[in-house]
Parts: sequence; structure tokens; C-alpha cells
Amino acid sequence: MAERKTPLIADKILLVSALTLALLGIVMQYSASSYTALQQTGDEFFYVKKQLLALVVALVAAFGASRLKAEYLKKISLALLAFSVVLLALVFVPGLGVEKYGATRWINLGFTTFQPSELAKFSLVIFIAARLSQRSSQRFRDMIQILIATLAVCALVMLEPNMSITVCIGLCVLLMLFIGGCGIKQFAVMAIPVAAAVPLLIVAEPYRLKRLLAFLDPWASPLGEGYQLIQSYYALGSGGWFGLGLFNSRQKYMFLPFAESDFIFSVIGEELGLIGCIFVISLFCILIWRGIVIAMRAKDRFQTYVAAGVSIVIAVQTLLNIAVVSGSVPPTGLPMPFISSGGSSLVVFAAATGLLEGIARNSQIQQSFHKMY
Repeated sequence: MAERKTPLIADKILLVSALTLALLGIVMQYSASSYTALQQTGDEFFYVKKQLLALVVALVAAFGASRLKAEYLKKISLALLAFSVVLLALVFVPGLGVEKYGATRWINLGFTTFQPSELAKFSLVIFIAARLSQRSSQRFRDMIQILIATLAVCALVMLEPNMSITVCIGLCVLLMLFIGGCGIKQFAVMAIPVAAAVPLLIVAEPYRLKRLLAFLDPWASPLGEGYQLIQSYYALGSGGWFGLGLFNSRQKYMFLPFAESDFIFSVIGEELGLIGCIFVISLFCILIWRGIVIAMRAKDRFQTYVAAGVSIVIAVQTLLNIAVVSGSVPPTGLPMPFISSGGSSLVVFAAATGLLEGIARNSQIQQSFHKMY
């Protein structure tokens, strides 16, 4: 019987949607950052050049991740999580940690910087997947290791401080526990301390309280905490159905802060309109849908949970980013996967997509084997 060959690319739709988002991100970053980059560095392509270099690294990372064996990934899940926790701690080491905008979230590598929290999200997903593949989350005692790991990661991320990533991680962990079999009683036990901690965390930092008040009424402080959200409203509102046209944003002229990163979706809405926003959201929906399909077809529980976890992270972070720029939740800094400026985010999300591709290939190999025998 002739041997069946597994195609080089197991899920073309997955990779095309991810690559389209990344390339669209390059274009939109140029539009959103060209004026600011020219004023600050004298080079309008400053941010785009950095992102193009990151894209090359991201493609290599995606290919490498797609070739990782699931058994090996499961074996190193604890070591990978420990490595991520160490990196999170290193941001507080003088000389290594880089502070920007009042937060210390990056490690200085000499030639560039790296944001450990981006890696920590997916390291935690892989660790949880490994634990859930051995024991479900139906009993509280089976979740203790997962909860301890989550607490360690979230505590270090909060110290940076970075509440947005902490919220993202927390939501992703809860969803993974849910698909792992966690019941209503267990959720209630976990929800009580979390619900109590949120107002304490807001009160602990005055700027968080100001952001909450600005979310409730941004026009109460139009030149203060409410400024960014108001500018985002102007960008989205002026786009209409079809937008002002590519590269024709007005808010990018230093009106909208972080237009190339956390609020790039506002520029997309301004230049490409509602139709452009729907197109971008559709690409994310396709990407997440393929991730769910890959999870359902995976050949074992570990790969199922990894694929589901990666899809959950992409879905939650995308949803939170859109919710922030549209004023649906209090403003906080959270990049849009694949599109926002930031090499760390692009490389890590590309590697995670590579993991999905590898799982899809493994399931196809298994299906081919069953058909042969």
C-alpha cells in the first residue's frame, strides 16, 4: 500500500489568517506611527523596521514550534514555566529591567528588549494543559498546582505593574479550568477571593481609580485620564462605514497616544471604517475557529488542551483590546495580537500559532495511519 504523505502545511487556513493579520499589522503600524516616528527619531519607518525584523524572527519561531514533538513539550512544561517565572523576576533587577511609562515590564537584551509576560501567558497554558491531561479539574485538590502557578505568574505581572495582562491571564486560566471539568462550586470558591481582590487592587494604585472614573465619564477629564478614550472615540466615529482611506488617519498626528500599539484598532476603524473592522475581526474569528477545530481533532488530551488554551489566549486578548478601544471596559494597555507594534508579542503569538500547526499535523499523521491500517 502506498505511503500517505502529510502536507508541509497541515492547516493552510490557520497560517494564511495569521500571516494576513501580521502583514496588515505592518501596514497599519506604518500608517499609525509614521508621523510620530518622524518627529521622535527622524525616520518615519523606525517602528516598521523593528516590526519587520520581529516578523522574520516570528516566522522562524513559528516554524520551530510547529516541529516540536508533543511528548517533549509536555515533558518540559514545568521547566518552561519556571523559566518564564525567572524572566518575570529579572525585570526587577537593576540594569536588566527597563522602565517605560511608570512600569517595568521589559528585559534589556542589549540589542533589543523582551517582555517576559508575553511568554509567561503561553508557558502557563502549556503547564495547565500538561496537568489537565493527567487529572481533570473536577476536584479542587486537582487544581492546586495550577492555582499556585497562576498565582505566582499573576503576582509578578502585577508587581510590574500590568493589571491588563493579569486580567487576561486570569480569564484564560478560568476558561481552561472550565473545559477541564471545573464545576460551579469550584468556580464559586475561586470567584470570592478574586472579586474581593479587584477593588483592593484598584484602590491600591490611584491611577487605576482614575482610569475607572475616566471610563465611566471620560469627558469629566478630557485632558487627563479621559483623553485617550475620547481620542479613540473620535477615530472610530469618524471612520464611518468605509473609513477615511488608508494612511489618511487624523488621530495619528500625536492626538491618539499609543496609536501604533494598544490603540491601533482605533486607527483601523478611522482609516478602513466599520467594514475594515469587520474584516479584521473576521480574520481573528477564522484563526480562533481553526484553533478550536485543531483542538477537537487532536490525538491526545494534552494537545487538545494546548490548542484550546492557545485559542483562548488569542480570543481573550483580542476581545479585551477591542473592548478597551471601544470604551466597553476601563482603558488599559493590552496589545492586539499580531497587529499591534511589539516584537515580543508578535514572536510569541507566532510561535503559539506554530504549536497549533504542529498539533494539526500530528492529527493528520494519525488519521493517515488509521486509513492505511
